[in-house]
Amino acid sequence: MKTLASAFAGILGVCVLAASPATAASSYDPFGASSADDYYAGADPSYGYQGAPSQGYYPQGYGQGVQAAPQAQVQPIPRELVRFEGNYRPGTVVVSTAERRLYFVLPNNEAIRYGVGVGRPGFTWSGVKTVTAKREWPSWTPPAAMIARRPDLPRYMAGGIENPLGARAMYIGNTEYRIHGSNEPDTIGQAVSSGCIRMTNDDVTDLYERVKVGAKVVVLN
Repeated sequence: MKTLASAFAGILGVCVLAASPATAASSYDPFGASSADDYYAGADPSYGYQGAPSQGYYPQGYGQGVQAAPQAQVQPIPRELVRFEGNYRPGTVVVSTAERRLYFVLPNNEAIRYGVGVGRPGFTWSGVKTVTAKREWPSWTPPAAMIARRPDLPRYMAGGIENPLGARAMYIGNTEYRIHGSNEPDTIGQAVSSGCIRMTNDDVTDLYERVKVGAKVVVLN
């Protein structure tokens, strides 16, 4: 029988960028300027990713990529250092919903690419926000809209291994969305959440150490 985490994990999730044929990076920004740009001005972070670049991200229409295969992932989606051609500052988090991948932008046109679970049909979203808070082993209070859909859910759950938010959570703007962990790694790469961006506990812990409060989060369709 599935654990309590299994019962709830399909309700939540977390969002990512699209891979397409290599093209030159465009100066076009579909979301316009963001006040979060000032956050990175003058910053010289040491991101320290060790590894050789893999096949990268080359935007064509900024995230209008090929839909990921619907099958469950039997093997974990590897975390990779990739070539990244996009007009984003280092430290930015870019989520490609179509590709079901998240990119943490590094200097020198590189990024760390992670597999993610995204919103199921009817629960996807896009836009530019910032990380407003970070929590280790976060507690979970289902929002009212979710309780209305699922009155059987608990009204509160303390942080821990049974919690569907997993090991770490990064809170996005003033929304109810988070980038968070999961105890069901086979759902990564799927459209299963209520709008959150879901990662494995190992990957979300890695990302958590890199992302700063105030970092820009760009979610693409």
